[in-house]
Amino acid sequence: MRAVSWTTGVDRALCMGSGMCAGIAPELYRLDDEGRAEPLATDIPEDERALDAADSCPATAISVRAGQRLIGPRP
Repeated sequence: MRAVSWTTGVDRALCMGSGMCAGIAPELYRLDDEGRAEPLATDIPEDERALDAADSCPATAISVRAGQRLIGPRP
């Protein structure tokens, strides 16, 4: 089991509910009853799929942080 070292969040004002995140990383994100993305947990182990989901979000609504440093979406 890996230690928790990243945090992730979804800006609901930006989320358009494309479902890309839930498709790429269903263990990390889901669509809620309103059709918007939400993380299953905000504190997560380091997981490349979180970065892939943030990179793939068409609304750039997903953020991934290592401590205070924003690491996703990647430039």
